[in-house]
Amino acid sequence: MKSEAKKEKAAGLRLHNLRLRPGARHRVKRLGCGESSGHGKTSGKGHKGQKARSGGSLRLGFEGGQMPLIRRLPKRGFNNAAFHKRYAIVNLSELADFKSGSIVNEESLRAANLVRGNFYGIKILGDGEVKHGLTIQAEKVSTAAREKIEKAGGTIAAPEAKAPRNGATEASAEKPKRAARSPASRKVKPKKTKVGKK
Repeated sequence: MKSEAKKEKAAGLRLHNLRLRPGARHRVKRLGCGESSGHGKTSGKGHKGQKARSGGSLRLGFEGGQMPLIRRLPKRGFNNAAFHKRYAIVNLSELADFKSGSIVNEESLRAANLVRGNFYGIKILGDGEVKHGLTIQAEKVSTAAREKIEKAGGTIAAPEAKAPRNGATEASAEKPKRAARSPASRKVKPKKTKVGKK
């Protein structure tokens, strides 16, 4: 055992020689194998009750029906997480497969499976090198990445405006507003006078 450990240290950790640390794996607790085993009869679940039944587990934070602690505590303050803008990170080393002069934008990055999911914009970071000129269209570019892109003969441009996400069409978005009517054009209704009984 010690000789194997020495060989592994000499070779270094690799996928083929990864092993769990001693004590990380426990033998399976065998239940219902007689009283002498210590886990017979009730198999460690005790006598009756909800937790002794099959499928009788309780959800996290459940306190038997009384108002749980998470709901008893007051919620104060403000959390900015709802307004957080998430950017998809792309390094220069990942742009090596793009041909010289090609446009790198959200569509081309999605097609190359370099970005996925929902995000506000793309940020280019300077890890790696660029060997040829590319036209980068991204919301954010780090200083190191900008220097490397321009040194390779590439350019950085602002991304094209995205279509509205709420499903509104361009025609409805550019609908002309009604001209405000002048006070002279408004019809003045005659005031009704109440006729009292004599």
